[in-house]
Amino acid sequence: MENKPLAERMRPKTLDDYIGQKHLVGEGKVLRKMIESGAISSFILWGPPGVGKTTLAMIIAEQLQRPFYVLSAVSSGVKEVREVIQKAENQRFFNTPNPILFIDEIHRFSKAQQDSLLAAVEKGTVTLIGATTENPSFEVISPLLSRCQVYVLKALEKNDLEELIELALTRDYYLKEKKITVKEKEALISFSGGDARKLLNILDLVIHAQRSEEIVIDNETVRKELQENPLMYDKDGEQHYDIISAMIKSIRGSDPNAALYYMARMLEGGEDPKFIARRLIISASEDIGLANPNAMLIANACFEAVHKIGMPEARIPLSECLIYLATSPKSNSAYLAIGEAMALVRQTGNIQVPLYLRNAPTKLMKELNYGKDYKYAHDFPGNFVEQEYMPEELKNNIFYQPQNNAQESKILERLKIWWKKKYK
Repeated sequence: MENKPLAERMRPKTLDDYIGQKHLVGEGKVLRKMIESGAISSFILWGPPGVGKTTLAMIIAEQLQRPFYVLSAVSSGVKEVREVIQKAENQRFFNTPNPILFIDEIHRFSKAQQDSLLAAVEKGTVTLIGATTENPSFEVISPLLSRCQVYVLKALEKNDLEELIELALTRDYYLKEKKITVKEKEALISFSGGDARKLLNILDLVIHAQRSEEIVIDNETVRKELQENPLMYDKDGEQHYDIISAMIKSIRGSDPNAALYYMARMLEGGEDPKFIARRLIISASEDIGLANPNAMLIANACFEAVHKIGMPEARIPLSECLIYLATSPKSNSAYLAIGEAMALVRQTGNIQVPLYLRNAPTKLMKELNYGKDYKYAHDFPGNFVEQEYMPEELKNNIFYQPQNNAQESKILERLKIWWKKKYK
């Protein structure tokens, strides 16, 4: 039917039609191998909205011909969970495969709701597939998380989104009958934010807004339609990721007023305060870092407080933490340092650890000179002795460069005293 949303009309039915997530469903990758073997274990799909979590669960159930039960954490309670588990138990016969229980937004399930799943997952009454936009290690209870693999889905890339546009225009039974010319795709892709559902909703909106027989889509047309219909391209009427990005950039730019404004927009829009608190922890380490190490302590304390008290009172520790971060001195030296170190590891691979730095728990290892000539720093004045800790091939690399703030100026002075040749 024409009035069925384009995103629903374009929902793929097989893995071959599924766009994106090649690291999971490409040839020889973990989920494809699991599906092809016919033996799947419980798992959680973690990724941003519109990247195919629900679709992937439906494809798996269809391909394996398993009974498929769906619960939404927003509208289901313990009672509904138990009813589905009871149905699954009643339909089980000798050697029949487990039904699949798909739970959307599993991060919104309470502890009691998650507890009610444990026995069924452990006994194999159901195979659980959970979908979440939030880090499962924060939101899913440990006993349930230990029984599930976690697979990370990524926002769709430009090539994926371009392929999706082409498929919609050539395969959709309604759009392929129209004369549609796409002159420019940049705005479509930019506004979608890597979200396939949002991309198709925008495309649908722009096409329906044009009454002429020949439809032309360019960047200006897309921007014009989205300005006139701001609710049409965002599921919740809030530019979720744009606003959190603006809040973080305001903190980074040391503007507490702008940061408070964007946080207030999220809170008024019904955002989960724990989502905001987690982003504050990231900001504390990425943007404030070693210029004020207390920022991480404050951000962690804020998360704990928000977790314990909830809204509306949670707005107060959130505000306190956000103002503290925005008005703190800034440094991204730790962020840059680990990025450079990881880049070097990818480039150089597994270089051998020097023998004198290796542990020697056995006689054989001692005979092989493991740990020999290692200098124990505490045996020397000032608890420091100059020795090379990097592999010989990498000994001149420096990842950490202290930045110009009071805290790191002190660090730099110590480094200059210790490592005269490296820090000058």
